[in-house]
Amino acid sequence: MTRVLADDLWFPEGPVALDDGSVVLVEIRRQTLTRITRDGRKEIVATLGGGPNGAAIGPDGLCYICNNGGFDWVQRQGVWFPSHQPADYSGGRIERVDLNTGRVEVLYTEVDGIPLRGPNDLVFDGQGGFWFTDLGKGRARDLDRGGLYYARADGSSVKKVVYPLMTSNGVGLSPDGRTVYVAETQTARLWAFEVTGPGEIARAPHPSPNGGRLLYASPVPASYDSLAVEAGGNICVATILQGGISVIAPQGGLVEFVPTPQDWVVTNLCFAGPDRRKALVTLSGAGLLVELDWARPGLKLAY
Repeated sequence: MTRVLADDLWFPEGPVALDDGSVVLVEIRRQTLTRITRDGRKEIVATLGGGPNGAAIGPDGLCYICNNGGFDWVQRQGVWFPSHQPADYSGGRIERVDLNTGRVEVLYTEVDGIPLRGPNDLVFDGQGGFWFTDLGKGRARDLDRGGLYYARADGSSVKKVVYPLMTSNGVGLSPDGRTVYVAETQTARLWAFEVTGPGEIARAPHPSPNGGRLLYASPVPASYDSLAVEAGGNICVATILQGGISVIAPQGGLVEFVPTPQDWVVTNLCFAGPDRRKALVTLSGAGLLVELDWARPGLKLAY
């Protein structure tokens, strides 16, 4: 059963289920962090500018945001889609927002002196740090290469962990924290990297192109977006073009595909409810946040 929790959202992404039953998410085209109350009302928490793309709650209770710096937007058949790097591109950055006051703080804008291009998604570990992806930006004739990074929530350090990746997007951690997963958009591939410590991985040998283990590659045309992990370890990847959620086993292979017939632009999901058996899914083309009954419980996040 699918239930619409909110509509008329301007390309929603990054849903986070809060303890009070509300949901915060980003609206990339509206450039806001928005709260959806339990009765379906929409409240603007903060106007961020650029392109807020992913969100997660940190150990301090603040909401951390991957901001991609903005897009040009194109309209096709009445639906708005993100396109190239815009003329008013404001630069990629990691921000954090006080959900009570709406105060916005910029935490990181560069790594080793190299500017962030298009931060996309993030996940916190149990040590108070977070992994995040930078997808990069596309232009008419060229495309940035992406990467996987690790940062401390207090703003003290950020480092490059895996580079390059091809349009790195969704990121998540296994239930034991020993594996970090990264989904690539254009290739529709899911990679697994062995975590040996905060911001550290053990690199797989050649012929791995990036030190990761390839878990799954879509056999049909698709674009992988953000992801969430189940308590049992399956990785649930929002799958654009195919219109649904690809559930991939931690050992590799497709467990099932859960379609979302309302929209093929499926960008993200999180788990909610007392047993985390509800999947909250952003359908960005349709501008919807929907709730699905889920077959298995989702993983409880670190914060």
